[in-house]
Amino acid sequence: QVQLVESGGGLVQAGGSLRLSCVASGNIFMINAINWYRQAPGKQRELVATITSGGSTNYADSVKGRFTISRDNAKNTVYLQMNSLKPEDTAVYHCNAAATDVVLGYRPFESWGQGTQVTVSS
Repeated sequence: QVQLVESGGGLVQAGGSLRLSCVASGNIFMINAINWYRQAPGKQRELVATITSGGSTNYADSVKGRFTISRDNAKNTVYLQMNSLKPEDTAVYHCNAAATDVVLGYRPFESWGQGTQVTVSS
């Protein structure tokens, strides 16, 4: 119902920047919030940042002041601007949509992108 495609990952030195993009398609009107998660090898998945349909944002303490989540409604795209990157930011970053199927009984559902690798070298 909602499809997500991430891009923008790569290899960067510590202190550098990257901008991740998440392009949504399908029943976009069902989306309540877009989240960026990350998962490093051997670690639990971590919620990094959220932007709601109303424009509210929230960040994990570990990225506050360094990462910024934003959106371009005309392009159906959510961005994650990552500055002052640290080696501990190395992970696969996934875009997630929290949505409600307003057509079929207001059932909540989630959609995930395929992920994009971010590697920060020291």
